[in-house]
Amino acid sequence: MTQQLPQVPSTEPELAGVRNFRDVGGLPTADGRRVRHGRLFRSGHLAHATESDASFLGTLGLHTIFDFRNAADMRLEGPDVELPGVRNVNLPLTDPADGAEFWKMVRDGDLDQLRSILSDGQAAGRMSASYRTIITQRTAEHSKVLHALAEDSVPALMHCAAGKDRAGLSVAVSLLAVGVEREAIEADYLKSNDPHRRYLVRRSDNSPAGMSPEVMELLSPLFDARAEYLSAAFEAIEQTWGTTERYLTEGLKVSPQTRERLRDRLIDEG
Repeated sequence: MTQQLPQVPSTEPELAGVRNFRDVGGLPTADGRRVRHGRLFRSGHLAHATESDASFLGTLGLHTIFDFRNAADMRLEGPDVELPGVRNVNLPLTDPADGAEFWKMVRDGDLDQLRSILSDGQAAGRMSASYRTIITQRTAEHSKVLHALAEDSVPALMHCAAGKDRAGLSVAVSLLAVGVEREAIEADYLKSNDPHRRYLVRRSDNSPAGMSPEVMELLSPLFDARAEYLSAAFEAIEQTWGTTERYLTEGLKVSPQTRERLRDRLIDEG
């Protein structure tokens, strides 16, 4: 039975302390329907949400917030603000020990050190590899998300630190599961590059030298949303499972019945 939920118009406010917030409603599916507005949202972390931000988020009727940050992220940014009546689910998609030294270098390293780990395509290569790893090694977490959305967790907000990589992949997986076209998934993902959405780079050295154009150019692949990164994730699906269908059914253990419930919750009737 199709769930009857009120249609909420698409709104995209300028939140003061939350980056990269948006409703993914309106994206087209392969069968000509669209994702409902007001069902699935994405953003950066909520640790710095202002009282006004929290008040707005409280109007969305959220059931669940999925936080894909790990313990190291929490220490750096802090926990999310509490929203009354909303369930918070923390599902880290990266191990805090993985790359700890690398990210410390990103924050604290001098120009020569940054050149050694980021130049000549190393930064972009690292990002593509990270996307492939999350797809192939975090199937249990993505399975939990899809089953939760199918059961009772809508409306939902998904976020990580920047709302770009881990949240971006989880949103992409959710949209694949309900038949959204890859081109539409990519277009939404690339919105994270908009200047007002981008993660604010933190470095120990905020002097002109520490934030010089060359430093920022070296860092930019880490904080960009690039089509090649998402393509690496899609390629990992095909190389590991052959098709998206097998990825969903065998990799994520999502049955046709669960996918139908997902569509009922997330997709317009058409």
